[in-house]
Order: sequence, then structure tokens, then C-alpha cells
Amino acid sequence: MKRVFGVKKDKEPPPSVGDASDRINKRGETVDEKIKKLDIELNRYKEQIKKTRPGPAQEAVKSRAMRVLKQKRMYEGQRDMLYNQTFNLDQVSFASEGIKDAQQTMTALKSANKELKGMMKTVKIQDIDNLQDEMMDLMDVSNEIQETLGRSYSVPDDIDEEDLMGELDALEADMGMETEADGVPSYLQPDAEPDLDAELRLPSAPTGHATAPAGRSNAQADDELGLPAVPRATLRG
Repeated sequence: MKRVFGVKKDKEPPPSVGDASDRINKRGETVDEKIKKLDIELNRYKEQIKKTRPGPAQEAVKSRAMRVLKQKRMYEGQRDMLYNQTFNLDQVSFASEGIKDAQQTMTALKSANKELKGMMKTVKIQDIDNLQDEMMDLMDVSNEIQETLGRSYSVPDDIDEEDLMGELDALEADMGMETEADGVPSYLQPDAEPDLDAELRLPSAPTGHATAPAGRSNAQADDELGLPAVPRATLRG
């Protein structure tokens, strides 16, 4: 049967947008090369027209230049058409790439959504609330333990806190009265120095000449301090 009908040939895949764009760009480059060659030839004819005098020779050069100019215009039209096709293909390529990116984004979002749903099944709001309540209870118990361990052993338990507060208020009132009276609390004032002279009551030192007591005719004169004066030695002549 294969010999009679032959083997069916596989169809070639249609060209992609990138292949078509590359092919048109190559054609555009070929057209650009032709336009450059025509420009060179047209410039040469312009120089010949300037150097040739008006007449049949100049008209011949002009006709050749006109033919080259027509060809140039034709190639420029083809180049513009190829540029438009390339632009359209680029727009299609951009749109195709955008759709591919959107498809990849959707696929990634679907995968992430599936993973999140699976994770949400293992995490429940009620479990989180219960865990938070248990943590708060544990913290309260921990604070009670710390307060119990930090309790002072020297303070008796039968002391009334209201009595302590009353004593504290009375102490603050006394401190306020002392501050208003003296300006400085009594426990901050310096100690007064004792008057030693008043305590000892010593007699004052004599200042004048003491009078000789009665019955002492031979009493010696006293000095300025009230003491017996030292007799002076007599000078022998």
C-alpha cells in the first residue's frame, strides 16, 4: 500500500513571529544596500551635470539620473513597507510574550493558592486563640511564682497595711510641718555647738593693779598682770 499511495509527509510547522520578523529584517537590509548604491550613482550624475554644458550631453546625463532616482523611490517605498510589517510583527510578538507572562503568572498563583489552602488546613484560628489563652495563664502563674520567691522573710504576715499607711501619712505630715517652720527639716539642720565657757563658768582675768591686803606693809608691788614684781638688782657703784 505504501508503494501505491506513498508515505504521507509530515507538514512543516508554520513560521513563528520571530522567524518572520528576522526574514523581513534581512530583506530590509538588502533594500538599504541597494538604496545606498543608487545614492552613490546619483551623486556621480549630479557632478557630471554640473561639469557638462547645457546641450544634448547634459540632457543624456539628466535622463540617466532620473532613472536612478525613480529606482531609489521604488526601493524606498519597499523599505517603508517592510518597516511597517516589521513593526506589526513586533507588536504581535510583544502581545504574545505578554500573554505567555500572564499564563506563567496564573500558573504560579494557582500553585501558591493550592499550597496556601493546604497550609490553612493545618492552622486553625481556634487553636491559635487557645494557645494565646494558655500562654497568658502561664505568664500569670510565672508572675505569681516570682512574687512568691521575692517575698521578704523578715516581715510578719499579721501586719495591717492600713496601719502602715496611717503611720506613713503621719510621718509625711510631720516632715511637712518641720519644713514649713524652719525651711529645712530638723534632721537636715546642723548640730549647734555647745557653749563651753558658759558650762565651765571660769572667772575673767584681772585687768588692773591689785590692792595690797591690810596688815601687809612690806608687800611688794605687783606687775601689770597682778603678780608680785621681781625685785631689781641693785647696782653697786
